Amino acid sequence: MTKKTIERGQSITFRVPSDTPDYLLKQLQQLKETARRNFSSEIAQFVLKGLNEDHTRERETITVPLPQKLTKEQKSWLKHEHSEALIGSLIYQLLSDPMRATTLLASLNRDAYDLDKEPPTYEAKEQTEKEEFQIPENVEFDLDDVDIDGLEIEPTESVKQEQEEENPLGDFFASMNK
Repeated sequence: MTKKTIERGQSITFRVPSDTPDYLLKQLQQLKETARRNFSSEIAQFVLKGLNEDHTRERETITVPLPQKLTKEQKSWLKHEHSEALIGSLIYQLLSDPMRATTLLASLNRDAYDLDKEPPTYEAKEQTEKEEFQIPENVEFDLDDVDIDGLEIEPTESVKQEQEEENPLGDFFASMNK
């Protein structure tokens, strides 16, 4: 004996229970009068919404704002049950052991480095850069031969201060996020 499954587009009939309150019967009647031919579609939406809310109440859920809008493919991927399980597992691990989860995430990142190590010192790098760019004293320069577009010019302190002053809210938000 095979079990019949419910499929999309299949019609389902049901009886209104005898203990349904009068105010709900009035709402159903009003919906039937306003929706007319789409009454069954409206009822189906209510049924599915109720089932979804019941299912959602059984699970703990959180809402997380995303930095950018999702594409259609990403939304489709999120709706897959395996994707939901994976994301749920990742968030649970993050909340239960934040240090371990962030270390794991950092190791997955291609630019990651070991969090237990000391950060690299830049003094040796600066010294080698200075040694590499030392100009011999006996070389004469002709300014006509200099390519201005190829020069790298570092901003002076006053320019750096102006740039910092132009973005006071950015610093405020950065300090709030710490």
